[in-house]
Amino acid sequence: MTDGDFQVDLTNCDREPIHLLGAIQPVGFLLALSTDWLIQRTSANIADYLDHSPETLIGNPLSDFVDPQLLHDLRNRCAYLVSSDTVERVYGCPLRPGHPPFDVAIHFSGKQIVVEGELGSKNAGDATGTVRWMMARLDNQPNLEGFYREGARQIRALLGYDRVMVYKFAPDGHGEVVAEAAKPGIGSFKGLHYPASDIPVQARALYLRNLIRIIHDVDGVTVPIVPALNENKQPLDLSLSVLRSVSPIHLEYLRNMGVRASLSISIVVDDKLWGLFACHHYAPLSPSFERRSLSELFSQMFSLRLESRERRELVEYERRARDISDQLLGAVASDETLLNDPDWLGDILTSAIPADGVGVWINGAYAFSGTTPPTDDFRRIIRALNGTAAGKVYSTDHIGSLVDGADAFAKEASGLLAIPISRSPRDYVVLFRSEMKESVRWAGDPHKPIEYGPNGPRLTPRESFAEWQEEVSGRSVQFTASQLRVAETLRATLIEVVLRLADEAAAERHQANARQELLIAELNHRVRNILGVIRGLIRQSQPDEDAVKDFVKVVDGRIHALARAHNQITDDHWGPAPLEALIEAEAAAFAAHKQNSIIAQGPPVLLNPQAYSTMALVIHELVTNSTKYGSLSGEGEVQLTWHRSDTGDLIINWYEVNGPAVKKPTRKGFGTTIIDRSVPYDLGGAAKIDYDPAGVRAQFCIPKRHVSERPVSTKIRIPHAERIKDVPIQPHLLDEISVLLVEDSLIIALDAEDILQRFGAQIVTASTVDAAHDRLDEMRPDIAILDINLGDQNSFGIADRLHDMGVPFFFASGYGEQANLPMEHRARTVVQKPYTTGNIMRSVEDLLGIHPGAD
Repeated sequence: MTDGDFQVDLTNCDREPIHLLGAIQPVGFLLALSTDWLIQRTSANIADYLDHSPETLIGNPLSDFVDPQLLHDLRNRCAYLVSSDTVERVYGCPLRPGHPPFDVAIHFSGKQIVVEGELGSKNAGDATGTVRWMMARLDNQPNLEGFYREGARQIRALLGYDRVMVYKFAPDGHGEVVAEAAKPGIGSFKGLHYPASDIPVQARALYLRNLIRIIHDVDGVTVPIVPALNENKQPLDLSLSVLRSVSPIHLEYLRNMGVRASLSISIVVDDKLWGLFACHHYAPLSPSFERRSLSELFSQMFSLRLESRERRELVEYERRARDISDQLLGAVASDETLLNDPDWLGDILTSAIPADGVGVWINGAYAFSGTTPPTDDFRRIIRALNGTAAGKVYSTDHIGSLVDGADAFAKEASGLLAIPISRSPRDYVVLFRSEMKESVRWAGDPHKPIEYGPNGPRLTPRESFAEWQEEVSGRSVQFTASQLRVAETLRATLIEVVLRLADEAAAERHQANARQELLIAELNHRVRNILGVIRGLIRQSQPDEDAVKDFVKVVDGRIHALARAHNQITDDHWGPAPLEALIEAEAAAFAAHKQNSIIAQGPPVLLNPQAYSTMALVIHELVTNSTKYGSLSGEGEVQLTWHRSDTGDLIINWYEVNGPAVKKPTRKGFGTTIIDRSVPYDLGGAAKIDYDPAGVRAQFCIPKRHVSERPVSTKIRIPHAERIKDVPIQPHLLDEISVLLVEDSLIIALDAEDILQRFGAQIVTASTVDAAHDRLDEMRPDIAILDINLGDQNSFGIADRLHDMGVPFFFASGYGEQANLPMEHRARTVVQKPYTTGNIMRSVEDLLGIHPGAD
């Protein structure tokens, strides 16, 4: 909807105000006065109207040429000009006796008074009644669409144009025909869009000052102003002129459309140019000055009613949004699991803010409802959102401006509105809007609106007005300011919900702590016993001063024997465990190269936890001594058998054969004491050991109360056993390699750091999920080790981020192989704690593709 009134050489548009010379339409006259003296005029037949020759007009007082009553009326009207943008009108005024009356408009232009006149209307009619009737029809419309349509109909009925359009400006400046009233058979412009460049910023500013613009006939010959410059050598400012002509470019624009006459009336809402009534006629047309003034009044009333309707709709919309917010709060208060239901959450949020899909991200966990981006892209979006303003709602109609590669999922999600729901900006509810599928119907190619001429850029009329289609790519419908306000309300509600749930969780934890206090007394007894065992292992294994390293290995081996036994009996919630598994684990840990030399035979039996732990130490000492001094130190073998006696007790026999000659120890160490006394003392059974020169013989009797039968079909789970023997340290294995270690236990973290430092690594440690993300914000590690369980959180969100960054990593857990990993990380290595040089080295070698023995 080009308004050619302002489409002139734009190189001087920075001048304020805009000046147009010699551009008065020939349907009336213009006189410019300084006080009472006429200093400029049009070159039309104004002299005939005043009964004076043109030469006698300039430089003489107006009182010499016009009726004294008109001069009196004009002077009175000057008192009404309270601002520089005010235009006053007087209807049916005779210039001279015997001449037809004129409708006159008067306004200030700088220090000059501008008087314009057109032949007056014969019958002004009941203007008040007309406007009242028009407004009554307007107020009866039930919605905005009907309101727009009725406004166009009323203007067309008042002025008689072939086509009247309601033209609305979008936030980005382009316009759309939202309503239309037209005579039959001329087609429809409704729904067409026009580029923002059709009405430049300078023109829009003038539309706020001068509410009505008219072209009586595109083929009419304009008349100049004489002289072109006033006594101060300045051109006359015609910004508020009612007769000002338009640029030839706009006239050509209208001719291309077949339009002969046009009129536009500003629609101003909240002191901003909301849009226009744009009128087209396919023959010359000159609505009377009085009719045009009446239409201007109607437009002002229309604007007020429109402003009121939009505010009422906004108030109603925000009221409904508050109701939804209250509904959300009340529903979650009675059923907190609803917050974990993305479909329910999506339904309730999109009823307040229209969207195509919802994604929820809380503590690294995510869920989706509706149409959303792929999971990996959603993670990237969340990380990008963390870089936006913390604690504020964020929206965009173009996700590509937030993350790279958004074109790949633009059809599913092109715009988003992110609502933070935690105090730190890491938890979000994100509403997604799909790409605008419908094409925008342009009235011309919006990419070719400007042509460069000798005086700089100027607008050029389009040669064709065929409907031009532009497919909107990668963008969604924008989120409005009112929707953003609603989102802020929902943000406050969701945070309140989250905090309430946190308080309730804290209360539940308090109750759980009280229950746990009842268990502590019983657990304390068990813990004291375990500490006593460890203390005994250390005190009874006192080393010589020169044997500290051997001492460490011995104690380490015994503790690992207890740990392996503990793993096995806790697999079934502290229940009986198979004897075969114990023997297999000890053989694999301490005699890996001799596993086939330990021949174990016997019926399937289970030992209860107490007997299982005791026998773990006994078998450990027997295997260790045999690998040092007995048959397993050479080419011999061990025959380990067991059976149930007639009384139901379990008899276990240990025979060493084909080994070196055996000598009875001259000193009874702690290991020997374990073999001799553990079963009798701890289990109430019997133990006997014979140091036969041909090989050690031992027999143990475990009372039947510690033994149960295992069904033959039951599958034995043999735990993964770590070799106790230290692996050779490779001090340069991790040189120049940075390692992110995520571990919530200080003691365990220090132990892992010590091992990694011996391999030459550079270590950065984090104890919480937030701390790990902060470290990743600051650096990109070469590899990472993630403890799965971090207090009441887990490290899977960190794993997702490392995966996206391309950083190799493995997990660690006290649960070892039983760790429950999400599907996308099922193939990851899980190292069973405690950390050892062996399990860390092997995992790092696998991670980096290093083959043992390679340089």
